[in-house]
Amino acid sequence: MSESHSPLPAVDLARTVVFAAFIAVLGIFPGIYVGGSSVPIVIQNAGPLLAGSILGARRGAASVVLFLGLVAIGLPLLSGGRGGIASFSVPSSGFLIGWVLSALVAGLIVSRARRVGLPVLLLANVAGLAADYLIGIPFLGVYIGDLPAAALQSLIFVPGDLVKVVAAALIAGVVHRALPGLSARPVTRTG
Repeated sequence: MSESHSPLPAVDLARTVVFAAFIAVLGIFPGIYVGGSSVPIVIQNAGPLLAGSILGARRGAASVVLFLGLVAIGLPLLSGGRGGIASFSVPSSGFLIGWVLSALVAGLIVSRARRVGLPVLLLANVAGLAADYLIGIPFLGVYIGDLPAAALQSLIFVPGDLVKVVAAALIAGVVHRALPGLSARPVTRTG
């Protein structure tokens, strides 16, 4: 049950680059700081979920690594026009690094599913989001010196992130139906 591979490596590269650019475009929307949180609410974190859900684990994670590499060298691609290596030494840095695992987990679940429909895509995106929290919350906890406070502070993001999970699953479902060659298996409608 391996991920589908394009007959042309250039196609894989193009898809990876296009998704890195898509994640960058999602950064046009500025982050919103709520309730004294040191981590902004952004829509950009839906990009890695979509990358994994649509491209699969390998290409999805590669697109996020490419995006983060471009941020690290100074391109202002993060929400609010942030960029540079300093972006990886702020309270939200763990969530940025978690995006790689987020895309990987979502992609693995989609590529191993017998049928790629809305239930699988929802599960994949929830698991991808959980993977991001798994890295982001401990990093935030170390940064502020209080893991329970970091976990509590992160609860403010859950409702919005769940909306993004549903949106990502719906969008990925439409893309899989329109371009079934992107998934590892033929896409069938469920439910």
